[in-house]
Amino acid sequence: MARLTIASAAAALLVLLAAASTEASPAWSDYAGAFDKSLQFFEAQRSGKLPADRTVHWRGDSALTDGFSQGVDLVGGYYDAGDHVKFGFPMAYAVTMLSWGVLEFEKEMVAANSLNRALDAIRWGTDYFIKAHTEPNTLWVQVGDGDSDHLCWERAEDMSTPRTASKIDASRPGSEVAAETAAALAASAKVFRHYDSMYANQLLMHAKEIFIFADTFRGRYDDSLQCAKKFYPSASGYQDELLWGAAWLYEATGDENYLDYVARNAEGFGGTGWAVREFSWDNKYAGVQVLLSKVLLAGGGDGDYADTLKQFRAKAEFFMCACIQKNGGNNVKTTPGGLLYVADWNNMQYVSSSVFLLTVYADYLAESGDKLKCPDGEVAPAEIVAFARSQVDYVLGKNPLSMSYMVGHGDKFPTHVHHRGASIPSVYAVIDTVGCMEGFDAYYNSKGADPNVLVGALVGGPDGHDGFVDDRCNYQRAEPTLAAAAPMCGVFARLAAEPAAAGNSRGYQPPQESLHIGGTPLEFVHTVTNTWKTNGVDYYRHVVTGKHACGHPITYLKLRIEGLTGPIYGVSATQEKEMYGFPSWVTRLDVDDKLTIVYIQEGPAAKITVAEYKTG
Repeated sequence: MARLTIASAAAALLVLLAAASTEASPAWSDYAGAFDKSLQFFEAQRSGKLPADRTVHWRGDSALTDGFSQGVDLVGGYYDAGDHVKFGFPMAYAVTMLSWGVLEFEKEMVAANSLNRALDAIRWGTDYFIKAHTEPNTLWVQVGDGDSDHLCWERAEDMSTPRTASKIDASRPGSEVAAETAAALAASAKVFRHYDSMYANQLLMHAKEIFIFADTFRGRYDDSLQCAKKFYPSASGYQDELLWGAAWLYEATGDENYLDYVARNAEGFGGTGWAVREFSWDNKYAGVQVLLSKVLLAGGGDGDYADTLKQFRAKAEFFMCACIQKNGGNNVKTTPGGLLYVADWNNMQYVSSSVFLLTVYADYLAESGDKLKCPDGEVAPAEIVAFARSQVDYVLGKNPLSMSYMVGHGDKFPTHVHHRGASIPSVYAVIDTVGCMEGFDAYYNSKGADPNVLVGALVGGPDGHDGFVDDRCNYQRAEPTLAAAAPMCGVFARLAAEPAAAGNSRGYQPPQESLHIGGTPLEFVHTVTNTWKTNGVDYYRHVVTGKHACGHPITYLKLRIEGLTGPIYGVSATQEKEMYGFPSWVTRLDVDDKLTIVYIQEGPAAKITVAEYKTG
């Protein structure tokens, strides 16, 4: 046997240490990667004319005449899951949750360099909702027929099934879907307030009108529309959505009339009576209770609404305690591996929504210096986040099967997803049309892996015993949905930022470098000051005022101006397309300074956002 010298032993130790130091972190802790992938999933679900700069290249344009046969333009929006129906109810919920995620974790999304992509995901939905709201009391809430769509296995680009559109109106009300759409538009209006004030105003106008419609003409949409009965009927009714919509309008406007509406109807609509253990596209009670607890914890608990807000908080804490298994035995069930388990069908949507509420509520508590009070004892905010993290880790692969339930994340993930587009070769790979039955015969029943990886999709997840069968026919557990994906986006961004440093309540320290990517250093206020007609064309003079919003002098600024077709003053063009900087006479913006931009053009307004800035 060869003798090991001290020198050779030291060298061997150094090799081992070097290997250990370079060993990759487990995929389940790659929250930044998961955030990036979750946004890719929303791109893959887009309907309509796709932009040239998309990252999901196997998808093509689809459903370019939706609504035309009924005299309305309903092109755009999102396909719901593995099918090609545009269901307005869960789509609106997804947009609300994406927006809530941006509102709570905007800085974290900036740190991940993905805020603009999150805003694009929201806007793809809100642009569609604006189209769908054709009159004050008319909202188109579905495109496509679930029964005929499910009899076909074909790509979105090849669709041959009926694209019948369905609407609610004064004679056929649908308060739950209308109020949820109002919530989505109100939440997104607050998101866009600092980025595009004209668009935010448009969103808020529609949100207010749709909420009035939902409240004035009360009724269940699954009573009004036969097509809603089978696929997305509301078990909880519409009263939770009315509270939810009003709460979001209060959040977006600060108008106490909406808070008064919530307080007056809190008991009658079940907001302070229902103690729930789930939060979903259907049941909004836990979401309402957490959102209104934020008002209380932020110091808004004085005055006429204090007692009502405290009741909402009590019910919110019931939900929290039930999730983290400290509710005196009245807890949410878990699998042996520790995953929250609410329902057999697409349980992941409940995990996703619960994790979101746990995370934001923990931050609300931390910011107010409070703790969660459960029957089994007090819980610090950090403990709540730790539980939420354990759920996310399970989803990303830290589970008995070492299976990531996010497609494309890690080394082991579902490869037979119940999704038409993923399972059939792209239109760019197989140009010939794939018909309904051919799709079933050749691809649905195929044992081969998906030719298109549906990156970022959260499938339905394991059964109650941590088991999972990776089979395309297993639609209860292998199908992804918008409703499951949306809440997790913000949570991924939040957890990705947390390990960066310690110091504040979230354990996240903003980057020390002076260069910032994206963000909100300026609040843009957009007005039209003049309009005229020349040769039959309407022209508009736009004035955009950038008000200082970051608290530090801005020494460098790069703006992205999209959709500009006319002359512009007050900024200087750079060599990069659509990029503009300070004009030659401005070298910095102090805290009290404003940047004024004027441009003239026909048609819609240009979109102005901050691409980069430096503070000094």
